[in-house]
Amino acid sequence: MMMAENALKLGEPGFAGDDHVLPFQVEGLDVRGRAVQLGPMLDGILGRHDYPAPVARLLAEAITLTVLLGTSLKFEGKLIVQTKGDGPVDLLVADFAAPENVRAYARFDQAALDAAIAAGATEPHELLGKGILAFTIDQGAHTQRYQGIVPLDGHTLEEIAGVYFRQSEQIPTKVRLGVAELYDRDAAGKARHRWRAGGMVAQFLPQAPERMRQADLPGGDGEEAGHKIADDDNWAEAKAMVETIDADELTDPNVGTERLLFRLFHERGVRVYQPQQVFDRCSCSREKLKGVLSGLSAEEIAHTADDKGEIAVTCEFCSTTYRFEAAEVLPQ
Repeated sequence: MMMAENALKLGEPGFAGDDHVLPFQVEGLDVRGRAVQLGPMLDGILGRHDYPAPVARLLAEAITLTVLLGTSLKFEGKLIVQTKGDGPVDLLVADFAAPENVRAYARFDQAALDAAIAAGATEPHELLGKGILAFTIDQGAHTQRYQGIVPLDGHTLEEIAGVYFRQSEQIPTKVRLGVAELYDRDAAGKARHRWRAGGMVAQFLPQAPERMRQADLPGGDGEEAGHKIADDDNWAEAKAMVETIDADELTDPNVGTERLLFRLFHERGVRVYQPQQVFDRCSCSREKLKGVLSGLSAEEIAHTADDKGEIAVTCEFCSTTYRFEAAEVLPQ
């Protein structure tokens, strides 16, 4: 992760606030990373779909992870984080379009989800089931997509993302994710419900690459790693600090990302950089969807149109419905 040059020591003016990703560097530990608290942006995405709470929590974690990683992109393009599994929540998609736009949705089987909730099986690994977590980087036309895939082999998205970094990036990385529901009252005294999430990605990036070596991963089926390598002392200390974070600290608006970083790393010389705001913005448009429909045959269009000769298309991400007259999209 590259850092901007305009670093601030903690304590100087310029606190990030909600929906701003905050890059940081811990000079004394050779650690760089990003931290974030998501509020209105996340609440807008989840509230639009009115997901059941277990589904909303899963998608909130996926969004937080995507925002943390997507804001490190140094080019115009997309990062897509996606899970596919055989559990009640068979699909999560979070899409970050650099430099700042986020959209996401979840797909689930209501009957299977109800059965899982009734049985108390609402942990992430129980809802996702067996499958994959995929990270896709798309730099646009005339470029080849990069995709990294790891199995859904872990109890949480934190653990699964850690496996991805270990296998694909080969950089010592620690991921923390947290989600919370807040119940309070607005300025008029009306009760309200809001979603919040927070997260942190910390990476060990010393000047000497050989210090980044890690123990082999187990080969599976109970096989132990071939040999063990002790963590570099700096990384062991940084990782232990990050592991002490409570989920409540990640999401508490009274703590904030700067205060959390100060609590963890102030003795080691932590610096923060200019925060980057992220927005709940979908890339769908009437023109794009019209282009897709125009590629259908006259028979397909006739089959899709309703009794009034209209075609309604709803975006899975933002739930916006676009309506077209069949005549608008018929092949010329």
